[in-house]
Amino acid sequence: MKHVDDARAFGRVAVVMGGTSAERAVSLDSGRNVLEALRARGVDAHGIDGIPALLDAVRAGHFARVFNILHGQHGGGEDGVLQGALDSLHVPYTGSGVLGAALSMDKIRSKWIWQALALPTPAFVPLRKGSDAHAALRKLGLPVIVKPACEGSSVGVSRVLAESDLDAAAALAARYPGDLMVEQMVEGAEYTVAVLDDHTLPSIRIVPKGQFYDYHAKYVAADTQYLCPGLQGDDETALGALALDAFRALGCSGWGRVDVMRAASGEFQLLEVNTAPGMTSHSLVPKAAAAAGMDFETLCWRILETSLDREAA
Repeated sequence: MKHVDDARAFGRVAVVMGGTSAERAVSLDSGRNVLEALRARGVDAHGIDGIPALLDAVRAGHFARVFNILHGQHGGGEDGVLQGALDSLHVPYTGSGVLGAALSMDKIRSKWIWQALALPTPAFVPLRKGSDAHAALRKLGLPVIVKPACEGSSVGVSRVLAESDLDAAAALAARYPGDLMVEQMVEGAEYTVAVLDDHTLPSIRIVPKGQFYDYHAKYVAADTQYLCPGLQGDDETALGALALDAFRALGCSGWGRVDVMRAASGEFQLLEVNTAPGMTSHSLVPKAAAAAGMDFETLCWRILETSLDREAA
């Protein structure tokens, strides 16, 4: 990755946040933090809310590059749509391109690719809205996770421990755009691995106070524990290698985060890749960066540098 020491090398930077996805509130929080950090390092950075306003400003020539901290799909900027628009305008941006963003946003297709490459991921059944979730459950057995196929931040996700809870879980997931999926629940420890410039940062083991790392545990609760590094020795090395393989398999680049479960048997199971992870006070990439000796301002600078590689390409 190309590195620079002078903030002027970036030109005028748009930090795009907010948008219209189900993750708007988290994105606004992330964006405010990124904007403050870049400005503290002397970057000429400006906040923009949503894709239409950003594209208007870019077409008018107001910005040299984009720091994308939108989350989610359908106006969230994490599904490849924004990336395609910026590519067509020849404006460099942070993070993955069209393919990596689109594939990572779609958990079903992510898992199909991992399965084809023999990368471990929990068994699952894709569901169209209105399909028989009970038939999917019969294939997988309890317990399962029911989730929208194209949302993040645990939006619309339910744990189903008894079949009597399945219909309500499917109805919740169906509130969001796209297909659903029923996934075999891995009972074990949850980890996440941040990727920056094709290298992994120390893993984090997530220990929520309750049984489930849901939206509340991610963004509200103060009692969720984060152990970093999450593992030691060969286990940490193996987890990092798997996360990097999963990231590359989906065509991702720049930076991101890979979520993984570890079953009681010790086997790792891939859950999903996030191509524009949260940058809030509760978020995990900044915690991993801190464990690697990188403060938040430096992390934001390094992420912004990933746009220089795209510009060169």
